[in-house]
Amino acid sequence: MPNGSVPAVAPTGPTLRDIHLPPAPGWWPPAPGWWVLAAMLVLALWAIARRWRQARARARRRDALLAMLESVLVRHAQSPQALATGLHELLRRAARRLESAAITQRGEPWRATLARVAVSGENIDQLMQLDAAMYRPQSAIDVDAITAAMRAWLTALPEASGETKALRSRRRWRRSRDAA
Repeated sequence: MPNGSVPAVAPTGPTLRDIHLPPAPGWWPPAPGWWVLAAMLVLALWAIARRWRQARARARRRDALLAMLESVLVRHAQSPQALATGLHELLRRAARRLESAAITQRGEPWRATLARVAVSGENIDQLMQLDAAMYRPQSAIDVDAITAAMRAWLTALPEASGETKALRSRRRWRRSRDAA
């Protein structure tokens, strides 16, 4: 053995290779937590879209009521009695959203229906004057005050309660059933 080297020893067992790691997990299918998060995101987007559509519908209804108010004011500008009648009719139609019996109410029940909208008592007093003013010929009414009270009341008018909506849907169902 030249140069004092150690003789090479032949391996006595099988030849071993390095450890192989398994491949990295794929991104699909995601873990269950991601599915839950995706479902919550879809639900939140649906709720936001629904609220947005409801707000737009409320705004359209409010704008339509205010446009009807302007139409009544223009149409009956010369006759205070006709103006009072037109405003009272519009008020009754709008109040039906709160209570279906609003069409026939008089006195305190009518005042209570008007008071369900968050406006001042002064506005409600102005609106209550319409009841008497439409039956008095040549009655002197404060058109500006009543118009402002109507505008405030129509603007503050809330959506129909769930009970009223349920009654309306039941009526529609009965009409469609009877028509068939």
